[in-house]
Amino acid sequence: MTKTIVVTGASRGIGRALVHQAALEGHQVYALSRNIETLQETDFVHPISVDLSNNLALGNFAVNIKKKNIVIDALVNNAGAFLNKAFIETSKEEFEAIYQVNLFGLASITRQLLPLINPKGHVLNISSMGGVAGSLKFPGLAAYSSSKGAVNILTELLAEEYKEKGPAFNALALGAVQTEMLEEAFPGLKAPLSADEMAAYVLQFALGGQKFYNGKILPVSSSTP
Repeated sequence: MTKTIVVTGASRGIGRALVHQAALEGHQVYALSRNIETLQETDFVHPISVDLSNNLALGNFAVNIKKKNIVIDALVNNAGAFLNKAFIETSKEEFEAIYQVNLFGLASITRQLLPLINPKGHVLNISSMGGVAGSLKFPGLAAYSSSKGAVNILTELLAEEYKEKGPAFNALALGAVQTEMLEEAFPGLKAPLSADEMAAYVLQFALGGQKFYNGKILPVSSSTP
């Protein structure tokens, strides 16, 4: 059955692979990113240039979706910003920039689109193992990992708030995936999974995971511990 999916951070990495795979399966995909040059509009893919920090732009997108009587089956909050820098050298502005994308932007688009999401649908937040309490932590990721920890708690809170009326809220805490962002942050590091491999899993979970989970932060990592 054809679904309607909204994907943020759609221009590269897991987001771009997710858009491509969803379209191949015949789903309608609204692909959001500040830069949409890498996204080709088709009968199934609808690139939308949106800055998640711009509430006016987000509101306009929501209004356009509503005008078309579109019901969203899954919102995949995939957009993310990364910073690998010693805490003592990280400025207030840099810290805020990471939170602006990873937490505040995620909250803003979720708030705008919630009235348009199928009550039996799914809001899937893409998080990180670094944001999971008790997991292995790495120096230099104070802003990034703490922002993902906040995403995890927000996911649990929204699941509780909407448990009676829907939709479901879950987060996938990903381990290392071979993406442009990883290569920029950790040159030479080879991750065990490709963006295409992870996107296939994310797509499957986005469209069906809400049948089995709500308010869960699920680690998705092939490494140990």
